[in-house]
Amino acid sequence: MGDPQTSWNRVEANAAVSKPVAPVAGIWRTLRSYILWSHERGSVQYDVMVTLILLFVFFSPKLINFKDKPVEHNPHPTGVVVIPDGQGGLIYQVEASAVAGEDEGARQAELLAIIEAISGEVSITKVEAERNRSGRVEHYKVWVDRK
Repeated sequence: MGDPQTSWNRVEANAAVSKPVAPVAGIWRTLRSYILWSHERGSVQYDVMVTLILLFVFFSPKLINFKDKPVEHNPHPTGVVVIPDGQGGLIYQVEASAVAGEDEGARQAELLAIIEAISGEVSITKVEAERNRSGRVEHYKVWVDRK
């Protein structure tokens, strides 16, 4: 068959010509397969990708500030309760501590400002002060008409 020394030299020559596979090429091939999602469902690689996606979905809001929180809405500083009057209208019950007007006109102007901030443009038809047992005004009931 030939000289054993010659065949040995041919093997050495072939080994020298073929380059060793760098581990980086394998890493790039693996990353490419993950990016292109080329793995069958149920394989380990598929499960790894799904796990990574789930980890991102559940933990990224805690780690990354996406600035998507709702704006803090401060409620109106006065306590206002809206009650239906039974005839299709509404009665606004406003806490007395929200109204500081001394005379009737100033009180109605303050009540109107509080109610219009909630419901839009209205006109006051009736105001009734509700008092506690000691005679102190607790809240005002205000009947309004929409304009």
